Amino acid sequence: MNAPACSKHAGLSKIWTSRHLNQTSIRNPSHLSTSRALRLQCNAATHSTVGIKLMGVGSAVPEKVLTNADLEKLVETNDEWITSRTGIKKRHILGEGESLSQLAATASQRALEMAGVAAEDVDLIILATSSPDDLFGSACAVQALIGAKHAAAFDLTAACSGFVMALITASQYIRAGTYRNVVVIGADALSRYIDWRDRSTCILFGDGCGAVVVSANPDASAPCGFLGQDMHSDGNGQKNLNALFAGQGNKPDSSQASAAGAYCNIAMNGQEVFKFAVRAVPTVIEGALKDANMSKDQIDWLVLHQANMRILNSAAERLGVPAERVVANLPNYGNTSAASIPLALDEAVRKGDIKAGQTVAMAGFGAGLSWASAIVRWG
Repeated sequence: MNAPACSKHAGLSKIWTSRHLNQTSIRNPSHLSTSRALRLQCNAATHSTVGIKLMGVGSAVPEKVLTNADLEKLVETNDEWITSRTGIKKRHILGEGESLSQLAATASQRALEMAGVAAEDVDLIILATSSPDDLFGSACAVQALIGAKHAAAFDLTAACSGFVMALITASQYIRAGTYRNVVVIGADALSRYIDWRDRSTCILFGDGCGAVVVSANPDASAPCGFLGQDMHSDGNGQKNLNALFAGQGNKPDSSQASAAGAYCNIAMNGQEVFKFAVRAVPTVIEGALKDANMSKDQIDWLVLHQANMRILNSAAERLGVPAERVVANLPNYGNTSAASIPLALDEAVRKGDIKAGQTVAMAGFGAGLSWASAIVRWG
């Protein structure tokens, strides 16, 4: 069974053309909800049939490496304890003079080079991050650094689900015909918000960036690279994973009137987050497969958020994907939040494991709580 040309949700909601529409519904939409009727009329007018290609991928990480042995000097732990519970052996940490924006720019430039797209031809940059260099966002800084002078740029905050949600967002702009070349970046430096004396969190996180170039495919007969999606959120779970604002109300009249604003270090209920992830990952991938009208046996590769090896193994087992088809670089980088999926994708593509035309199931999950999946065809 061949994969469908494109997800039925690859446009604003569904990509409709005039021949697909019930003309009676358009002319007399009284039996439809107002928003539904307007959306049908809008889609009928635009006739959007633009396909999508994932053209290039790149990544970048800080030079400084923090091993499990290094952590033994900071907290009561050891390599065996960390490895057996997480699968992590080391992680990269932003050092003096390094910025997240510069790393994101480097990852973007490498992705553009692979894609054969000039920075001047980029229309949009979406930076998925929870730890920008600037409170107001770092996407515009990346835009300037890579010379994408014609591109709009904005940040998207969805923690470890951020890259997948940004990729889905990019697909909507392309399918609607608004933009042709979009750089989607996942970048985080959560080392900035870690209590490095808290064993429950400091062993988990690392810093890094990854980027993918997504472009419109003018060949309507070519297979579409974006096949299906599924996204969810549950704010009731925020209490289990957060980094809350550390200030106070009525700052003008307080004793801290001139103090710098700040956020707390990451607080996590590891057991609850683990249980959530084990449930959510297979379910959200199954939802995206349903959206794509595909089955589990059509997955060539699983590229999941790199949080914990036990989560990766559990998801693969439930989905029936053999271990050798699960991309895992967690031991070398730790949990890099929004960066983990494009960072893993970049390594697998450059090693020649993931090849053009193969189907990749991605899934991100984390703070919010949020979880999302995209089924894509690489190349």
